[in-house]
Amino acid sequence: MPTVIDDKTRKELSTILAGLRDPVRLLYFTQTHACGACHDQETLLRELAGISGKITTEVYDLVSDADLAREHGITKVPATAVISGKDYGIRFYGMTTGYEFGSLVEAIVMVSQGSSGLDSEIEALLGLIDEPVHLEVMVTLTCPYCPKMVHVAHQMAVANDNIRSDMVESSAFPQLVQRYAVNGVPRTIINEVPAFEGALPALDAVLEILKAVKPEEYERIDAQMREGRGERSASVADPDHTYQVIIVGAGPAALSAAIYASRKNLDVALVGGKIGGQINNTASIENWLGIPSISGQDLAVLFRNHTEHYPIAEKLGVSVASVEKHNGIFRVKTSGGPVFTAESLIYCAGKEYRKLGVPGENRFIGKGIAFCATCDAPLFRDKRVAVIGGGNSAFTAARDLTGYAREIHVINILKEFQADPILFEEVNNARQVRLHPGMQVREFLGQDSLQGVRIESNDGKERLDLAVQGVFLEIGLIPNTTCLKGFIELNELGEIPVERDQSTALPGFFAAGDVTDETEKQIVVAAGAGAKAALSAYGYLLGKSSRAGTKEGAAG
Repeated sequence: MPTVIDDKTRKELSTILAGLRDPVRLLYFTQTHACGACHDQETLLRELAGISGKITTEVYDLVSDADLAREHGITKVPATAVISGKDYGIRFYGMTTGYEFGSLVEAIVMVSQGSSGLDSEIEALLGLIDEPVHLEVMVTLTCPYCPKMVHVAHQMAVANDNIRSDMVESSAFPQLVQRYAVNGVPRTIINEVPAFEGALPALDAVLEILKAVKPEEYERIDAQMREGRGERSASVADPDHTYQVIIVGAGPAALSAAIYASRKNLDVALVGGKIGGQINNTASIENWLGIPSISGQDLAVLFRNHTEHYPIAEKLGVSVASVEKHNGIFRVKTSGGPVFTAESLIYCAGKEYRKLGVPGENRFIGKGIAFCATCDAPLFRDKRVAVIGGGNSAFTAARDLTGYAREIHVINILKEFQADPILFEEVNNARQVRLHPGMQVREFLGQDSLQGVRIESNDGKERLDLAVQGVFLEIGLIPNTTCLKGFIELNELGEIPVERDQSTALPGFFAAGDVTDETEKQIVVAAGAGAKAALSAYGYLLGKSSRAGTKEGAAG
């Protein structure tokens, strides 16, 4: 009978497997006629078990042994679970021949020893992950780099009980290749969202996972690492210090203003929310000069790194509750309580998502109601969802959802949809899309989580309850100027009117970006306006200093 493992390899394996400590079980799940190679995988596992008395192979059927498969999280075949006294969540989906045979052997040795083999510093970082994480490493059996990433992923599963890790043979699961847009291997998927490509060192891979599931921890660690390399000069903003200029916001306009103000040697404080602002919700940006295509999140990182290269002060993760001016000094009170003061102010707080204001809306935000299909579409796989809106944003969201949702309802208050014709046709032709023109949302339905949406025709003659588990609001944005009402003049849209130099009706108060009456809401326009605002603030401060000097000279 022909063997899968040749004599030379068998001899090498005998030496390696002689060091096993605890017994290892190879649980192999298959199905009759499931795949042509399934029998070969079973043969390989049985031969491998025959080399060491501490390895056993158990063969199960995905259907007839469904309870056991469910217990071990097995959802497809062929599947191999590598288990010792403890199940670390290490799985192989597909064949483990070629280069991935080494991954299988490494996994066996690792679970038998019960040790990840990672440095203590890396294990400490992994300890920060306190929620379930599912890693899938998409591979091909002919890829010499893939086993490195598979091994690192399996090491993380051994080091942290919250992590489970799969090797997935791409050719065996073409539907996953399509879903995750795999164009190169190894491709690592985090919680069913494509994360990164290539075989990263363990430290870099851990940081990528932290970035995906614990962004605040990642930002803290990344800041420390950049400081250590001399790439970051930012500090924490001091409420007891009066700055020359405070910049409110954290998007392209604010960051551009911070760079230009710092380069003018001004004493700068940046007060805002999430670095990057709205661009974090943009999947691909293809009109930023010098970069043909980049994700919004990656561009936000570049903006942040550039800005923090300068000695600016920061208070991030906050919103502004109020702005005042007393005796020529601006006072910016944050939502968290601290008040920051400065001689001038550049307001770049951008816009936020518009809401409907109907019953159930506030209750279900984050519990079924979302604003970013780019970010949250994978959470609604095989579910029914609704998209509210009729423009390009709504139809782009619907298009993003077609790869995940079972049923998509597009609800628009107007009879006609406003999306570009090509985009409209693409979405309208999708099999799971249903259009509801001339309908408005009356109520969101459900108990602890969203279960439906009640819609009604504009004339009130038709009412319909749609059973959906998710809703994406794509009805536009509103300026973040609530804290400015009564302080400075706003236009009918709630935007700040500005002059060509980004100045306003109030001396020392400048504004830039989407929060202003600038008609073109584009990243490059906002960044340019932020630069102009900083230069204008510099001129204002220079003039203020000159006037103060003149008064002192006259008094002398």
